[in-house]
Amino acid sequence: MATVLKAPQRYTHPEWTHSNKTKYKNAEKERAASERLVEESKRLVNETQDRADKAQADVNMKLEQRLDDIKYWKGELEQKLDNLKVELDALIAFRNRVAQALESTADPLHIAQQCLANREKRIKIDLVHDDVQKNLIKEVETIQGVQQMLQKTLEQATEQIRLNRKAIYNLEKDLKDKFTAQSLDDQCAEMKNHMQSLHLNPNSAVVESNSVTPEEWEDYSNVNINKAEQERMSSRQLRSITDGILQQAANDMNKQKAETDLCFEKRIRETKETKAKLEEHLARVINQIQEIEENIARLEKAIADKEPNMKVAHTRLDTRKERPNVELCRDAVQYRLIAEVNELNESAARLKERLIDAETSLKGLIRNQLDLEEDIETKSTTLFVDEVECMGMRKSIHIQAY
Repeated sequence: MATVLKAPQRYTHPEWTHSNKTKYKNAEKERAASERLVEESKRLVNETQDRADKAQADVNMKLEQRLDDIKYWKGELEQKLDNLKVELDALIAFRNRVAQALESTADPLHIAQQCLANREKRIKIDLVHDDVQKNLIKEVETIQGVQQMLQKTLEQATEQIRLNRKAIYNLEKDLKDKFTAQSLDDQCAEMKNHMQSLHLNPNSAVVESNSVTPEEWEDYSNVNINKAEQERMSSRQLRSITDGILQQAANDMNKQKAETDLCFEKRIRETKETKAKLEEHLARVINQIQEIEENIARLEKAIADKEPNMKVAHTRLDTRKERPNVELCRDAVQYRLIAEVNELNESAARLKERLIDAETSLKGLIRNQLDLEEDIETKSTTLFVDEVECMGMRKSIHIQAY
């Protein structure tokens, strides 16, 4: 079946003209808008580039400022660290001096205590609580007091060394962190737009939750610096005090040792003088014993010498009793013989009485001799203890200020 073709629409010339003008107008409008967009885009590009350049320049300036701040605080921290390390070394040296001083008190204390123990070996009347004994006890107390003082000072120095090391640790940690921060900011400051190592990370433009403010950052280093300075000053003060303590300890011990030695010398001198007097008296007593023994011998001989005379007188009297009768006369001979016997008895009695006195005196002298010899032996023991044992040991005591 044949299809009927529809004829195309026909336009008039005005319509054609209007259509062309409309397209001109629309094209011009779109072109003008496009031109404006191009100009605005150029301005925007320039504006954003300027802003980006200014922002980057501002960041660079702030990085430089930040690096200057880090360098400043690094310098402050390094200065305090160096000062504190020097102080720490000095304090360690002082602590070693205190430890040496404390160790050096062991021998003087042992010797003083040994002297006290040795002096217990004195015997009898010489076991006296004299000035030597008092000063030895005082010397022990002085040394023990010095030991307590030095031990306390040693503990204080050890604790201060711990605090110094803690402050040094904080300074070094702060310095290490600042060195890392400076290295990172140096890298940031050296970054340029053309570098190949750059990258994009849309999530990087955030403030970290564990970050701190600039004020907190400065306060952190300031606290470390102030704490380090505080510990350094405390350490210096402790060293100054310690130096005085060491000197005072040596002075106290030397002074007490000198006083004790002086008492020893005086006591030894007194004991020697007393022993010499005792020996002098002993010599006199021995001489007197010899003399009294000779006297006893003379008296015994005198008594014995009277016996022959007595025998003669008795024999004569007995013989004359044999006279017979009236010859038994009480004549002068008889009376004289009787008187002679009485005289001899009286002489013998007097001699025997004197002999008893002499023997009593001899016993007394012998007792005194034994007492003197015993006391001399006591003094010899005392001299051996004080002069040989004690002073022999005390010569090895050397006290110095560390």
